[in-house]
Amino acid sequence: MAGTIAINAFTIWAFYRGGLTWKLALVAFLSFYVRMFGITGVYHRYFSHKAYRTSRAFQFLLAVLGASATQKGPLWWAATHRHHHRFSDEENDVHSPMRRGFWHSHMGWWLSREHEDYEEKNIADFAGYPELRWIDRWHVLPSFAIMGVAYAVAGVDGLLWAYVVPTCFLAHATFTINSLAHVWGSRRFATTDTSRNNVFLALLTMGEGWHNNHHHYQSSVKQGFYWWEIDVSFYILKALEKVGLVWDLRGVPEHVLTRNLVAEVGEKSPLLLAKRGLAPKAPETPAPLAEPALMDAE
Repeated sequence: MAGTIAINAFTIWAFYRGGLTWKLALVAFLSFYVRMFGITGVYHRYFSHKAYRTSRAFQFLLAVLGASATQKGPLWWAATHRHHHRFSDEENDVHSPMRRGFWHSHMGWWLSREHEDYEEKNIADFAGYPELRWIDRWHVLPSFAIMGVAYAVAGVDGLLWAYVVPTCFLAHATFTINSLAHVWGSRRFATTDTSRNNVFLALLTMGEGWHNNHHHYQSSVKQGFYWWEIDVSFYILKALEKVGLVWDLRGVPEHVLTRNLVAEVGEKSPLLLAKRGLAPKAPETPAPLAEPALMDAE
C-alpha cells in the first residue's frame, strides 16, 4: 500500500516540479508501453491463459518484463486473475464493480491486505518452475533496477519520468479493465458477467479493452476478434512468432464468433437483467458442452 501511495504522490509532484523534456517524454512513453505489454502480453495472455507457448528461458525473461510493471509477481497475478474469471461478477470476484463499486474494483482491492496471497492450486501449471517462484518472490527487483539506471543516467528527473510517472499511469490503465470495462462499452456476446468492449480502453491498454470478446472466449491470444479491433499486444506476439521466440498462438474458432450473440439470444448476465428489472429466461434447449481448451469458459 505504501508503495502505491508513494508512486501516486510523486507522480503529482513530478508534474508540479516540471523538468520534462522531449527526451524524457519519449522515455516515459516507451516505459509505459513496453511494460504494459509485460502485463497484457505476458502476465495476462501467457501466464493467466496460456494462449501461446515459448521456451523455458524466454518464459523467465517474459516474467521479468512483467514484474518490471510493478504489479507483483507472475504467479500471484495469474492466480488472482484466474480466480476473477472463475467468479466473474459473483460475490467471490476480487474486483467486480457491480458488486462493490468503482473504487473497490479500481484500486480498493489492490490496496487491501486481503489479497496479498494467492491459492497455488490456481497456478499449479507454472508454480513448479523454481525460477518463476523466485521472480514471484522477488518481483521488486526489476523495478529497483529500472529506478537505479534511471537515476544514474538522468538524476531525479530520470527517476520520475522513466519510472514513477509511467508506473502510475500503467497501474491506473490496467485497473480500468477491472473497473470500467464492466460498465462502459458495448456487448457483442451474451456472457453471464458484465464485460464490455471499449475501443478507448483497447487503445490505452494495447488490446485489453475488447473485454467482452475476452470473457466470451478466454483462450485466444488475440482479444480484438476482427481486423478493425486494434490489438497491439497481439501484433507484438505475432512478430515474436515470426522470429521463433513464441509459437502455437491460439486463435478464435469460427463457431465462437457466432455463438451466444446478444443480438440473437438476448442478454444473459443476471446482474444486467436485474438492473433492468428483468429475470433471465430459462434455456429452451440444453446448453452446449464447454470447449475443451484451457480457460475457455464464459
